[in-house]
Amino acid sequence: MDVFCLAPFMAGCGAGAGLIIAIGAQNAFVLRQGILKNYVFITALICSLVDALLICLGVGGFGTILTSNAVLLASARWGGAVFLGYYGFRSFRSVFKSQALELGPTTDKSDLKMTIGSVLALSILNPHVYLDTVVLLGSLGAQFLDYEHLFFALGAILASFLWFFTLGYGAGYLAPLFQKPLSWKILDFLTGSLMWVIALSLILWAPNCLCD
Repeated sequence: MDVFCLAPFMAGCGAGAGLIIAIGAQNAFVLRQGILKNYVFITALICSLVDALLICLGVGGFGTILTSNAVLLASARWGGAVFLGYYGFRSFRSVFKSQALELGPTTDKSDLKMTIGSVLALSILNPHVYLDTVVLLGSLGAQFLDYEHLFFALGAILASFLWFFTLGYGAGYLAPLFQKPLSWKILDFLTGSLMWVIALSLILWAPNCLCD
C-alpha cells in the first residue's frame, strides 16, 4: 500500500475508532455478552458486519439521502427512542433481581435466536449508529477523491472489527468481578440509565427534524 492510499486508510481507522469506541447501546450489549461468555463471536461479528454495511452506505452517499428526508429521519429517531426506552426498562427491572454470575455450566444465558435478535435490534433500530456510520463517517469519507474513499471505508471497518472483538473477548476477564450480585446491579443500572439518556436525547431531537 503506497502513501497515497495509506493516508485515507489511516484517516478511516482514526475516525472509525473515535466514533465507535464510545459508550453506547451496542457496546453495553457486547460488554454484557463478553462477561457472560455468551455467543461472544456471533455478537461481535454481527455488530461489525452491520457497521461495515452502514459505513459502505455512508461513504457511498446514502447519508445525504437520509439527512435530506425529514420524515424518514424523524421515524428513525422515534422508533429508536421507543426501543431504547424499553431496553432501558428491562435493565432497570434486572437491578432488583440481579444475581451473582455462576461460572459453571448452569449460568443463565440467552439462546442464539434471542442473542441475534437483540444485537440486530440494537444495531439497526438505534439512530445513533446511523449518525456515526452513515452520516458522520460518510461525510468524512466524501472528502476523499476517486477511489481514496474506499480506503477510508476499509480503515473505518477495520477499526470496528478490532473494537467489537476486543471488547467482547476482553470483557471475559471481568467475569470473576461479576460473581458478586452488586456488580451486576451496578452494570444493569448504568446500562438502563444509558439507554434512557440516549432515548431522551432522541425524543428531544426528533421534533426538530419535523420542522426543518
